[in-house]
Amino acid sequence: MANEQSGLQLRSLMKNTGELELSLVRVPVDEPGPDEIVVRVEATPINPSDLGLLVGVADMSTAKQAGNADSPVLLGTIPPKVLRLVGSRIDQSMPVGNEGAGVVVKAGASPAAQALLGKTVAMSGGAMYAQFRKIKAAQVLELPPGTTPAEGASCFVNPLTALSMVETMRREGHTALVHTAAASNLGQMLNKICIKDGIALVNIVRKPEQEELLRGIGAKYVCNSSSATFMDDLTKALAATGATLAFDAIGGGKLASQILTCMEAVAATKLTEYSRYGSNTHKQVYIYGGLDRGPTEITRSFGFAWSVGGWLLTPFLQKLGPEGVQRLRQRVIAELKTTFASHYTKVISLREALQLDVFNAYSKFSTGEKYLINPNA
Repeated sequence: MANEQSGLQLRSLMKNTGELELSLVRVPVDEPGPDEIVVRVEATPINPSDLGLLVGVADMSTAKQAGNADSPVLLGTIPPKVLRLVGSRIDQSMPVGNEGAGVVVKAGASPAAQALLGKTVAMSGGAMYAQFRKIKAAQVLELPPGTTPAEGASCFVNPLTALSMVETMRREGHTALVHTAAASNLGQMLNKICIKDGIALVNIVRKPEQEELLRGIGAKYVCNSSSATFMDDLTKALAATGATLAFDAIGGGKLASQILTCMEAVAATKLTEYSRYGSNTHKQVYIYGGLDRGPTEITRSFGFAWSVGGWLLTPFLQKLGPEGVQRLRQRVIAELKTTFASHYTKVISLREALQLDVFNAYSKFSTGEKYLINPNA
């Protein structure tokens, strides 16, 4: 491989001075151990979770361009009142990138590692915004012949999240789902899963074009949160589906509370006698994202049988266990170009990722827009 001894890696550094520095660092590419491989990373997506590590609590409205064309640097400001919240990562240069795909260019001596030499693989485990990634052979997925790195780059986070939402629904005794920011890549995958598996899904979006997008792929229940009739529309959709479980990517604002209110409105119609405590139907909202960084506003108008909590993929997969995770991964590979296909707005290089105008574009959290980095572009 070219430049055998080192490769570029994107790093995020929060300084005790209150400055965020995003830069490219040249790091050594060590020889793989017996059970390890070295992958030339050719595709790695920018997910909201990646942006969370990349910029953290920094105020990027203050972002400034520094460095030069060959070694660009982005600088941001961390407000003093939130600097203490990231104390454990202060002055640590952190690699970024949850998942990616590429070609195995070196392999250790073990049969499992040698079998992957020259193959295209997908992987997760961090530090993917880099030209090369050394990783355990057991941690990667060999992609089917004819699959490009771009097609396999997003086969962990979004697919496993969507499948795990359905698994959570089944394990907790619910029969249908609600999903917000539903026109995202993840939301489209969840629709395809639910349509294929016969699961009722209520989609919440905020723009008419997002409604059209989801209806175009077969979504039956789509509610626009910016519509004057949103609460009535959501209540009708919940009545039709019986959904009592929601996954909320928004986080801040009043949407979680509105969902619970509409769920209770449906449950109340089934009461045979009045109860000042509301229905006994348990209503659950899991917040798994933070597209709205403001406070979560809860207006209690839905009785006492409810819960709002956080939900993350990794802890859920740990509960599911190795056999369960393998079952989900096998489905992802089998449906990689159909159910779990990802679509990207633009492919950029590592250097372009640190150009201010490009950063401003991919960090907007715009639903339906997704950027892909090719570190070796």
